[in-house]
Amino acid sequence: MTRPAAIAAARTWRRDAPKRPAATVEILDRRLAARAGLALVLVNVRYWSRVAPLARSELERWRQRARTIEDPVLRALAVSKLDEEGFNAEAAAMLATLAPRAHRRRTVEAIVAAEVLYDYLDGLTEFPAAEARGDGERLFTAFTDAVDPSAVPDGDYYRHHSRAEGVYLAQLVASVRHALAGLPASTSLGEVLQSSAARGAEAQLRMHAMTPSTSEQLRLWAERRAADTPLEWREYLAGAACSVLAVHALIAAASDRHTTNERALELDRIYLLISVLPTVLDSVIDRELDASAGRAGYIQHYDDCDLLAGRLAGVIEDAVHHARNVPDGAHHVMTLVGVVAYYLSAPTASDAFARPVSVRIGRQLRPLLAPTMSMMRAWRAAKRLRGRWRARSSARATAYRSI
Repeated sequence: MTRPAAIAAARTWRRDAPKRPAATVEILDRRLAARAGLALVLVNVRYWSRVAPLARSELERWRQRARTIEDPVLRALAVSKLDEEGFNAEAAAMLATLAPRAHRRRTVEAIVAAEVLYDYLDGLTEFPAAEARGDGERLFTAFTDAVDPSAVPDGDYYRHHSRAEGVYLAQLVASVRHALAGLPASTSLGEVLQSSAARGAEAQLRMHAMTPSTSEQLRLWAERRAADTPLEWREYLAGAACSVLAVHALIAAASDRHTTNERALELDRIYLLISVLPTVLDSVIDRELDASAGRAGYIQHYDDCDLLAGRLAGVIEDAVHHARNVPDGAHHVMTLVGVVAYYLSAPTASDAFARPVSVRIGRQLRPLLAPTMSMMRAWRAAKRLRGRWRARSSARATAYRSI
């Protein structure tokens, strides 16, 4: 699809989904709730039996490679990102349950490498040496190169380190490209994938560079980009900043040879909406932590919690509206519910500040939210146990080396 055609399609999306008053009652009718509930069961069976072992094997492979980085600062960053945020890749790999069995391994490889790459770049752009905007853009070219089949990566993404230090980054890029090239619809989706990745990279760079004097520029940029979507600027910015989730969904769609460019565009729109939720909900549940660290958090863009809750309710309603009639729509609705359940299962989601948000969107997603939250609480507990085990293992290894 040409760029003018893509713009026309986006404007049609805007006309078809006018901004509506946010829902205050559940939006999952019995049939959709049943389909999404069945999808949840099937996804868990496929994930824990086949996908999770692959995802963890891929994470361990990248952990081993990260430990070979010569620069001690970059090595520490890469390893800490894997240890602290490896869960992001495990969760993203759930989308690989949509892939046909013949292409599932490649799909997992591409999704895990893309998430590890994105998290590593996020850390790199926070380095003092990468404060100049041009440096961040150069680094994030790695992310767009990884999903753009027409790109010819040269691996030279660093400015403040030797080319040799870019080996780990280049390996991540090459891994995504190789796995993606083996998926049957990857060529058809190339333009949409590249656009989605570029959207996420630009939003991340602008948010990292935001200062009190540039906040108005950020708002104006988001307003311009949101003009052809059903989103207000704050929600567009939040969704764009988490567009890596849309990239993962598109990678999974590339495993299906029947996926067309038009279908990919619709999927990208749905996941732009879903991607709003992690950015905003993470800030809601981490409000006290951010305040204690002197960070404003994303909730700084909202005047009060009731406004925030209303905006999120509207985003959820739009996402469900668009997802219910697309191929694998129940799975995408299940993904949305899973994202919400993960954040609402945090202990801080019941705090006085977060409660209006939790109650309002929790009411929307009945009856599927409660069982999904139970699953997410178990997942959180397992995540804590693995973190403690890894910390103890690291302490023992350090003690052994000091003998």
